[in-house]
Amino acid sequence: MSRNLLVTGGAGFIGSNFVHHWCKSYPNDRVVVLDALTYAGNRGNLAALEKEENFRFVKGDICDRTLIDKLLQTENIDIIAHFAAESHVDRSIIGPGAFVQTNVVGTFTLLEAFRQHWQTNEKPLNYRFLHVSTDEVYGSLAPNDPAFCETTPYAPNSPYSASKAGSDHLVRAYYHTYGLPTIITNCSNNYGYYQFPEKLIPLMCINILMGKPLPVYGDGKNVRDWLYVADHCSAIEVVIQRGTPGETYNIGGNNEVENINLVQMLCQLMDELAPDLPVRPSQNLITFVKDRLGHDRRYAINSNKLQTELEWTPSVTVEEGLRLTVEWYLAHRHWWEPLLSEEYQTYYHKNYLQSAS
Repeated sequence: MSRNLLVTGGAGFIGSNFVHHWCKSYPNDRVVVLDALTYAGNRGNLAALEKEENFRFVKGDICDRTLIDKLLQTENIDIIAHFAAESHVDRSIIGPGAFVQTNVVGTFTLLEAFRQHWQTNEKPLNYRFLHVSTDEVYGSLAPNDPAFCETTPYAPNSPYSASKAGSDHLVRAYYHTYGLPTIITNCSNNYGYYQFPEKLIPLMCINILMGKPLPVYGDGKNVRDWLYVADHCSAIEVVIQRGTPGETYNIGGNNEVENINLVQMLCQLMDELAPDLPVRPSQNLITFVKDRLGHDRRYAINSNKLQTELEWTPSVTVEEGLRLTVEWYLAHRHWWEPLLSEEYQTYYHKNYLQSAS
């Protein structure tokens, strides 16, 4: 039986990768992408799908209840895959209001609309509301602390993670109060194709190509668990297919790396793969800058529940994934160059150049 999916934020980084993954895996399903095309959304990410009969793109805001109601009804949506979010910690420190509006109010709007749609259609058992969240809601780990699991208490430390925690609580409440078939996933740091240049890995790749400093916060020893975006997409597919409503599933890459070591790995790959670099070795561009406010020291994800109950495991090591990612950015200069806009340059200057030490 074919399904009708509404993918919010489907022109963004993780969302567009998921849309490509789903359309390739389930060509008979209809996929409707809703995206506001803010600075990090790029309709060009979906260009290869635009002419497909079972694909539709809609520009719009997840806070627009009238639009959501219309899409759910006219497209007969039975699955919402909710990726739309303001997601960059640095931007949440500079301007937290947009994070509360999109991540909390937007998620509430979707939940209310989907609840009405589900109830109007007599609560079908196959309906799902898949909410994509982050490991940052759990707070920060000490070096020897066990990895985050699904029962780890929430302790968000940035406006971004607090807004995602709020949306998680709403999603959970809608299951327990109304029986709405919601599922939450909390993932570790993603990387891969179509990631906006403000994030660490594309930022470093692009700055190396341009001979610009590589800004590293503090001492560079903050630890993140890196998840290749294609692995994340396959995990979400499994959760939609076989996950239990009301449950939370953590998705990690089993790749804990200190930030400074990650940057050094990228430098080595760029030195190997990129001809005619302005500065070589590119490691000479590493510049330590003032640490981010409230910077969490370490994140780590325990994915045992997902691996045991739904038989999913990550397939890409960080070494393999970084090489694929660097190769993609080298081959897609036409994609990222237009994104280095005046607004982006202003943000970059405010966030990094004023913090150089």
